Amino acid sequence: MNILLVEDSVKLRRSLRIGLSGVGFTVDETGDGAEALSMAIAEDYDIIILDLMLPSVDGIEILKTLRRLKKQSKVLILSAKDLVGDRIEGLLSGADDYMTKPFSFDELHARLLTLTRRGGLLVDNDCIMLHGYRIDLQLKSLLFKTEEIELTPTEYKIIECLFLNKNKVVSIEKMSEFIVGRYDAIAKNSLEAHLSSIRKKVKHLEEQLPIKNKRGFGYIATESLCHQ
Repeated sequence: MNILLVEDSVKLRRSLRIGLSGVGFTVDETGDGAEALSMAIAEDYDIIILDLMLPSVDGIEILKTLRRLKKQSKVLILSAKDLVGDRIEGLLSGADDYMTKPFSFDELHARLLTLTRRGGLLVDNDCIMLHGYRIDLQLKSLLFKTEEIELTPTEYKIIECLFLNKNKVVSIEKMSEFIVGRYDAIAKNSLEAHLSSIRKKVKHLEEQLPIKNKRGFGYIATESLCHQ
């Protein structure tokens, strides 16, 4: 899942980025309101964690603009503004949840998982099935029937990206963004090497990985298999 973290405290933003990345989210970050608004308009983030008191553009204005533009990202406000009126304003402006500082990271993580279950972000009780394979989005695991296939974090993110978009072609650029975020990149050769490694890991099962290369376009996870 792709998260945009908008927080003007450098120390807190760094801590949250490390924590969220550690539990499997792909995180882009900024501490500036104008930049946050530009990023949120340009990209389709699954979730935006939004501080309210920001330089350039405040969080409420960002939120109202995104909702006016019909952006579907889930928004969790994370703010030191803890009055009932503040929470009401945030929720009525279009936020999906509101947490106040100080806060527990475990609670934040739990609330993010709850948001992913709303509006179809996750399916099948946090699992996705495809041609006998199953990924568990909570446990970050890939299984074929009952046998777990050990993946590196990057290999798992590749599989998660493709399974979440099953039956859709995903470009190299979109896969790279999903895995490492908007401001970094993974080379095509590196992605192909990771996919080759995954295929070797499933080879002993005498099964094919349900992923095809659509040359010139990207990759697709599909029920219709062919050798690649």
